[in-house]
Amino acid sequence: MAAEPEANRPFLAAIAELLGERGFTRDPELVEPWLTDWRGRYTGAAIGLASPRNTGEVSALVKLCAAHRVPIVAQGGNSGMSGGATPDRSGGALLLSLRRMDAIRTFDTAGREIVCEAGVILQDLHDAAAAERLRFPLTLGGKGSATIGGLVSTNAGGTQVLRHGTMRAQVLGLEAVLADGSIFDSLTPLKKDNRGFDLKQLLIGSEGTLGIVTAASLRLLPETGGRLVIWAGLSSIAQARQLLLLAQKEAGEFLEGFEVIPAHSLAAVLDHLPDARAPLQGEHAWHALIELVAEAGEAERLQPLAESVLDQALGLGSIEDATIAASETQAEAFWLLRDSISPAERAIGPAMQHDISVPVASMADFVAATIPQVEARFPGTSAIAFGHLGDGNVHYHVLAPPGAVRGEWERDQGQAISGFVHDLVTRWGGSISAEHGIGQVKVEELERLGDPVALAMMRAVKQALDPHGLLNPGKLVRVARANGNA
Repeated sequence: MAAEPEANRPFLAAIAELLGERGFTRDPELVEPWLTDWRGRYTGAAIGLASPRNTGEVSALVKLCAAHRVPIVAQGGNSGMSGGATPDRSGGALLLSLRRMDAIRTFDTAGREIVCEAGVILQDLHDAAAAERLRFPLTLGGKGSATIGGLVSTNAGGTQVLRHGTMRAQVLGLEAVLADGSIFDSLTPLKKDNRGFDLKQLLIGSEGTLGIVTAASLRLLPETGGRLVIWAGLSSIAQARQLLLLAQKEAGEFLEGFEVIPAHSLAAVLDHLPDARAPLQGEHAWHALIELVAEAGEAERLQPLAESVLDQALGLGSIEDATIAASETQAEAFWLLRDSISPAERAIGPAMQHDISVPVASMADFVAATIPQVEARFPGTSAIAFGHLGDGNVHYHVLAPPGAVRGEWERDQGQAISGFVHDLVTRWGGSISAEHGIGQVKVEELERLGDPVALAMMRAVKQALDPHGLLNPGKLVRVARANGNA
């Protein structure tokens, strides 16, 4: 790290005394890996990396930062998709890692509730629940690095939202440190609590701009009695919509996941994964990945349900071909194809990636209508959409023409492409961020397209809870800081 101005030395000495050698470092080799976001779009600088051990240390640290007017950028697994956990280039912010706070504080197996600290990794939560024959009903491709604090702060989604909802629906209680260092303690999971605003819900999805999540009470479900995974080939996304409606009608509460994958994305994954195989023979323009899940004692119902759905779909012409996973190994192989789309496409070349939603009933029509519009507006590009059709949320990627240079193409074309896509989404009554958050990548677009009343309310809340603008500045919503900066 470069030499610090004289004014920073008292702060650096105080933080070193508070956290010790393990809790605070300015060593470039230890700090730099955390200064670039997962997608590689943003690289910032920081005054140092703080890694507190507990909520008390977080509270003392935030009080110290407030006294010295040092901005704080909280970070979990650094697996976010919108640059929301990356500091700016000024080097004046403190990077706050919650990764050392990785304890499971309490585990009520009978009540199916668990209290996790912010640094608990999602996969570790899954494993802990499974050991007690329970499960946490939220998963995503980055489960090996994503942390509970990050999932809460971004209101993460994933592949089980169709049945169980987003992270917001999984949180029973919350603990967070506010901008003045005070501790908001609402961990007790009350079924009823009518004492005014539900403040924990205000913090969920706020991307660290209103408070730093340090722990969460989460709901668990009984382990599944069985699951069945289907891979279907289709000629259009309209057929996928028909299949979704049929699966919802026939399978009802057993339907847990419904993902759509275009032929281009499957081909990219098959090239990216050396041992991967296509689930079906022949070529299909679209694919659907469907998961049915039953609780204990009802697993025998899954096979007849799946066969009924597929028989009816074939009769209606809603699918061209389909297969049912014959084992858990094959089921996991199907899901690996879906979960590998983003890294596979990143390996191909530059792309502008959009995480959007429109009303569920409109999504198939939106995709079919807008892909030709995007490709006509930006010749040489290829637009694809994949993801959670049942949630009205797809990942809408616009791939660069062959030969485009990574970095240059995004700077030259990217902003115009994203603006056009977001305009289309807005016209269809949708959202420019379905599950990845706003971060810094969509701040300007939210200001351009967001409802002025909603934006004013968000700014008022931010100003009230963080008057000096120290928590994750420049992310989600911009407000004037006390020193006059945005």
